[in-house]
Amino acid sequence: MSKPNIGGQAVIEGVMMRAPERFVIAVRKSENEIVLKKEDVKLDRSKIFKKPLIRGLIALYDSLILGIRALNFSAYHSTGEGEEHMSKAATFFSMAMGIGLGLLLFIYLPLQITELMKHLLPSLHTSSLLYNAVDGVIRVIFFVLYVWGISFLKDIKRVFQYHGAEHKAIYAYEEGVELNVENARKMSRFHPRCGTSFLIILMLVCILTFSLIPNDAHFLVKLGARLFFIPIIAGVSYEILKLSGKFHKNPVVRFLIMPGLMLQKITTQEPDDSQLEVALISIRASLDMEIPTEGITIVD
Repeated sequence: MSKPNIGGQAVIEGVMMRAPERFVIAVRKSENEIVLKKEDVKLDRSKIFKKPLIRGLIALYDSLILGIRALNFSAYHSTGEGEEHMSKAATFFSMAMGIGLGLLLFIYLPLQITELMKHLLPSLHTSSLLYNAVDGVIRVIFFVLYVWGISFLKDIKRVFQYHGAEHKAIYAYEEGVELNVENARKMSRFHPRCGTSFLIILMLVCILTFSLIPNDAHFLVKLGARLFFIPIIAGVSYEILKLSGKFHKNPVVRFLIMPGLMLQKITTQEPDDSQLEVALISIRASLDMEIPTEGITIVD
């Protein structure tokens, strides 16, 4: 019997883990105290939400909501900033701001620059594939530069270390070894089902999908069509990510997911033992396994 997939996210001084029926955030509040929040997740049994493409959109929406909640919770308990519990309106506003910034940086600006480059490369007028390839390359460059730039920030570097701890903890679980620091330390910090890999897959799928849009269409038509295709592209990319995680040992699949794994050299860093401890407590709690009682504060 196959193990259920566990997904995670690094947060401020902590790790969020999502099991099929449980959502857990573990945050290091001090050297000797870890704050833990655990919630049961209500599963929607509707068959429509399990269909390919649709299940990807549901999973991404769920990840956004839980991710924002986890970040706010971690900020409150690790730094004393923000609120412990966000209202639905505040969560929606934060999600909308994040999506809006992403659309501006990775959809609108690359398209504008590609339009300007038509004057330098006349072939962009005649080939939709070349036009969208240039647009896609600019988008990937923007994303890599953005990730590389923020990696120099001290607080972000700490988050990237917890990202590495999250991956190592999940790998330890998937390998079936005891979930302790010694075993987790030996695991790779690069995981094929990482959100970083998902974004790279999404950008590559964008190039192929956007090629369906005539390159001589009006700018607003191109922009509108891109926004229209985004949910479809996200659903397709999610399915590809699931397959890559399932067959990641296949040589062909390993070659195809290599760009995402290479980018994880930036978005994950080697964690220390205290960070691994947080990630392991988070995954153990998400699986309803026994966790230490000393130094753990459980909050509602």
